[in-house]
Amino acid sequence: MVERYSREAMAKKWDIQAKYDAWLKVELAAVKAWNKLGLINDEDCEKILKNAKFDIARINEIEKTTKHDVIAFLTNISENLGDESRFVHYAMTSSDCIDTAVALQIKESLELILQDLDELLKVIKTRAYEHKNTLMVGRSHGIHGEPITFGLVMAIWYDSLIHAKDLIIHAKEVISHGKISGAMGNFAHAPLEFEEEVCKNLGLKPALVSNQIIQRDRYAQVISALAILASSCEQIAVAIRHFQRTEVYEAEEYFSSGQKGSSAMPHKRNPVLSENITGLCRIIRSYVTPALENVALWHERDISHSSVERFILPDAFVTTDFMLSRLCGVIEKLLVYPENMMKNLNLTGGLVFSQRVLLELPLKGISREDAYKIVQKNAMKVWQDLQNGKSALNEKGESLFLIALLNDEDLKKSLNEADIRECFNYDYYTKNVDKIFNRTFQ
Repeated sequence: MVERYSREAMAKKWDIQAKYDAWLKVELAAVKAWNKLGLINDEDCEKILKNAKFDIARINEIEKTTKHDVIAFLTNISENLGDESRFVHYAMTSSDCIDTAVALQIKESLELILQDLDELLKVIKTRAYEHKNTLMVGRSHGIHGEPITFGLVMAIWYDSLIHAKDLIIHAKEVISHGKISGAMGNFAHAPLEFEEEVCKNLGLKPALVSNQIIQRDRYAQVISALAILASSCEQIAVAIRHFQRTEVYEAEEYFSSGQKGSSAMPHKRNPVLSENITGLCRIIRSYVTPALENVALWHERDISHSSVERFILPDAFVTTDFMLSRLCGVIEKLLVYPENMMKNLNLTGGLVFSQRVLLELPLKGISREDAYKIVQKNAMKVWQDLQNGKSALNEKGESLFLIALLNDEDLKKSLNEADIRECFNYDYYTKNVDKIFNRTFQ
């Protein structure tokens, strides 16, 4: 599979051309609104809609004098119009244009992120079903616990990303608001109907109340949603890095022909893509703090948020877009080794079945405390045998723990040999996998 990421799609949402395109959309929507409200006649409205355009080089030239990008933009627009230019930006302030335009950019960017997420979810679902019954050991604290399946691991990844998707969808709703309420948000120079019509033309909702800006808690929600998404993606990347450790080696990133892992050690096959994803997720999360700090501005506004947003918004979206595409490729081509998973599952000589034995004893009338002592006594003996170099399985394929239990006279007073052997049945641990999948992938 060729990595899906296009360096142009998301980046184009945030380049200088896109910024001024969004500004122009807002200004033209305002012209249409004033026309509908009767301020601008049809002829002047048509002239503006037809002839309003900008030239980036010219804007840059004007801005050298004005030191104000919106004024430079509007001056350039007016150079392409006649007397009708007096109605462009009428009764508006800079943030009316900028904040409403940025809402459009964020909304469109979140739509791309949602497309990326859907592709990633599709790939994870496919691989999860592929390995629905692929046995492996579950770990807590990095220590072997009980048998699970690799499909269940991937189901967790899927569910976590579904939660993140819900947050992204909510963030898209939160950010899809514009404001055309004037310099202090008091609608002194234009009616509320003007704002409502502009936002309707742009596919946005009007903020119920605003001052000179859209309140930055909306932006903070967007960045926080991206950060939570990144954390879920990093969880996957870290898991893959663990699976690829030489001592584990249950799965690994695809290693292409001619690829090199180390300049010094020719044998190396490193999880470089997952490590890259981990680093990118750290960057995405780092933008949460400045986004939150942008919420508290002076009075009706200051401009301390502006420099932050010019940096974190493009970078957060471009980085998230790239990261999701890279992760999608990693999972789709992930090499999985069921034989090694089973080898590791047997590594502790059957200790992964200890809880099953523990739960059988109370059913035979043994107290939980006594049952725990019996099972733990045998488990600790197995640990000691493993430390002394004993093989986890004998020549018959029987585990050390099974042998220890079969030789425990106290245990045999409650469980016969058939009962004990039944406790080592893997099917017991996978009997509800189908139900879990039906609930997860509905």
